[in-house]
Amino acid sequence: MAPRSVFTDQQIIRAYAVLWFSRQRCTIDRLKTQLTAALSSDSLLIAEVLSTPAVCGSLEGLRSRTKTNTRLFTMAAILLRSLLNKKAPLQLGRMCYSSSSVPTTKLFIDGKFVESNTSEWLDVHNPATNEVVGRVPKATQEEMLAAADSCSRAFHSWSETSILSRQQIFLRYQQLIKDNIKELAKIITLEQGKTLADAEGDVFRGLQVVEHACSITSLMLGETLPSITKDMDTYTYRLPIGVCAGIAPFNFPAMIPLWMFPIGMVCGNTYLMKPSERVPGCTMLLAKLLQDAGAPDGTLNIIHGQHAAVNFICDHPSIKAISFVGSNQAGEYIYERGSKNGKRVQSNMGAKNHGVVMPDANKENTINQLVGAAFGAAGQRCMALSTAIFVGESREWLPELVERSKSLRVNAGDQPGADVGPLISPEAKARVEFLIQSGVDEGAKLLLDGRNVNVKGYENGNFVGPTILGNVKPDMKCYREEIFGPVLVVLEADSLDDAISLINSNPYGNGTAIFTTNGATARKYTHEVDVGQIGVNVPIPVPLPMFSFTGSRGSFRGDTNFYGKQGIQFYTQIKTVTSQWKAEDATLTSPAVTMPTMGR
Repeated sequence: MAPRSVFTDQQIIRAYAVLWFSRQRCTIDRLKTQLTAALSSDSLLIAEVLSTPAVCGSLEGLRSRTKTNTRLFTMAAILLRSLLNKKAPLQLGRMCYSSSSVPTTKLFIDGKFVESNTSEWLDVHNPATNEVVGRVPKATQEEMLAAADSCSRAFHSWSETSILSRQQIFLRYQQLIKDNIKELAKIITLEQGKTLADAEGDVFRGLQVVEHACSITSLMLGETLPSITKDMDTYTYRLPIGVCAGIAPFNFPAMIPLWMFPIGMVCGNTYLMKPSERVPGCTMLLAKLLQDAGAPDGTLNIIHGQHAAVNFICDHPSIKAISFVGSNQAGEYIYERGSKNGKRVQSNMGAKNHGVVMPDANKENTINQLVGAAFGAAGQRCMALSTAIFVGESREWLPELVERSKSLRVNAGDQPGADVGPLISPEAKARVEFLIQSGVDEGAKLLLDGRNVNVKGYENGNFVGPTILGNVKPDMKCYREEIFGPVLVVLEADSLDDAISLINSNPYGNGTAIFTTNGATARKYTHEVDVGQIGVNVPIPVPLPMFSFTGSRGSFRGDTNFYGKQGIQFYTQIKTVTSQWKAEDATLTSPAVTMPTMGR
């Protein structure tokens, strides 16, 4: 069946009008011209829609406010997100009906890659072109039940499989990932947009977790205390907890899933994985490689979808633990719903990561670190260094920071020399540009504007170039919200104490960094700042997997975080045994050969 739209042309035009007008504040005539060109639609229809009282009222409401009307913008974005069949350059992830002209993503259930029976499909776009490169199913209730049941059936035999056998599977798996790293990176760049070099880094950071999982024979050791009293010993050992589930975001298609199912499975659990519907391809290849490594059928199952799939994972009684990485809105929801259903939940969420620049820092190194950490992956990292605080005289480095940022090359991720790729979707681009404009409207100084970047040959891509906002204040929207784009907001502080106070007042606690050559300054900062992961002259302090990812405060919900010792704790339960064996029961006596008598 051909794709079909659930919205009228009038509604679509109105949504675009609100989005563009909120960003550009152009004249109505100019808006008509822009919409006619972008939507390839009839100019008379556009003029008619823009003259209706509802649209005029919306635009007039935007014109009369200093700040953009967030509610109108949000409603327009939600509408555009659900577009089905509008032939326009600015296409969003839309629901449609499967078509043989575009490859479809399969489900992975009970060791088999199977076509979904659903009638609802989601387009997968190349962010550099917005062309549809695949379709992913919204799994039916029956398919999701089949996946969970497969995990449940496989759990008993898998949990009883020797730990050495499980270790051997993941030793083979890590080698297969190494052998296929370039193929995995190509899929990531196609669906997510990041540069090929960054995509390989995405795979490599996940591979490090798999390699760490191969140390499971040491990581799962229990504890023993002999002779706690006469003839009595106590010991503990770790056991798997059952069926576990992971819900992954779009920004790290390899690394985040590899944070989840390898650790969970090597501990003896079975795993139900839901990758982001925007970037399913990498996870599917990772599943094939795990199968090739010898993982038994049913130990890993993969479903696709959106809200219904998330609710299924939160509600299904067989699922004992949920791992999530993504936005605060989704993370809070999953944590609350999953916890109410008695599940363990680890939920890594949003961030506002600050880099504090001290006057004594190595200027050349610091500027390079800021540029790379702010704009790499187009800023779509939960550990992106999106906020810089220049302390004292270091504020004089701002012009050099701007010039260095200008040198970055914006291009499609598969093009040689690309430094900054596209954002994931037109909606993401519109939101980032909206937040940039909100900063300008509220008094920030636009030191570098990447909104009108032109990428030759990729004019329909979701590109925003490196952007720097100076003179930002803590009450501005561009500071309070996670932008998740190539935007660096710059604040200034008179002292280190002021910088620490500013960071500790921010609700997020994922990561922070300080740039200094003074050990005492670094020590004071690491002791007083209330953030879970701190870098000293390291802009993105994501720990290697022998440690744990330890985001805190508003960036995390749960008791136990990802990988390292905490990851093992999350995916296992403790059993404690206390035993007593009387010493006299072990005494070997000679057999009696005399006639037994009573009472002697």
